[in-house]
Amino acid sequence: MTSLLQLFPIAVVAVMYWRRARTLSSRGAPVEWWRQASFGLSLVLLAGAALMPLADELFWVHMTQHVIIGDLAALAFVIGLTGPLLRPLLSIDLFSRLRVLAHPLVALPLWAVNLYLWHLPLFYEGALNHGAVHALEHICFFAAGVVMWAAVVEVLPGPEWFGTAAKFGYVVAVRLIATVLGNVFIWSGTVIYGTYDVGGTHYGVTAPEDQGIAGTIMMVEGSLITIGALAWLFLKLAAEGELRQRLLEEGLDPRTVRRAVRYGRGKELEGTG
Repeated sequence: MTSLLQLFPIAVVAVMYWRRARTLSSRGAPVEWWRQASFGLSLVLLAGAALMPLADELFWVHMTQHVIIGDLAALAFVIGLTGPLLRPLLSIDLFSRLRVLAHPLVALPLWAVNLYLWHLPLFYEGALNHGAVHALEHICFFAAGVVMWAAVVEVLPGPEWFGTAAKFGYVVAVRLIATVLGNVFIWSGTVIYGTYDVGGTHYGVTAPEDQGIAGTIMMVEGSLITIGALAWLFLKLAAEGELRQRLLEEGLDPRTVRRAVRYGRGKELEGTG
């Protein structure tokens, strides 16, 4: 029942998104199809994770659920957003103030604290034993993942110093923080969560094996996402460098060029020098 209840807010968000996208399309400012597809993928991932069987009985299944919610679905969600889509929400003072959460110096510590806090035995096993706490855990993982990725994708403009090169370091820091936790699960030598320590084998795996698989899933998924993110940032950095050089050769003001390229408006300056 708890899993089914988690589908309701997903459905509400889907309706809100498509209505806003339809409104923008009618005004001649349609949301790109790939953004809509990414947002739809995010909701499918969230729904699939909510209905995932055995998540309360096997650690590796629960870990899979968490990386889907807090990493994959969160990233797809952020990619699906645009400034115009968010404008009605940002017109509300409370939501406008929440923009600070996507600042890299806020988002990264917030994400890291959330990740480690929920993996403390007290909170992790509390979520396993209480449906409401489990739902809160999933909300926190998703929300922290959204603000963490929002700093990288920059649906809304971030600080000027946090350009593509700085994002390299940010993504690496994210992965190092998660890698430490993944290694704890793989190499601890003891079963961390007593809930899973049922003795003997459970669904064909022992508790230590289950924990090791969970840590491996965390590491592998994180590595693949990181490789993809760094590849995207590398291509973006190269393209920005080439555009910046062309604009400078046109005799434009270096600071104007730097800011325009930083915020994705560099092509608007081409031919104006």
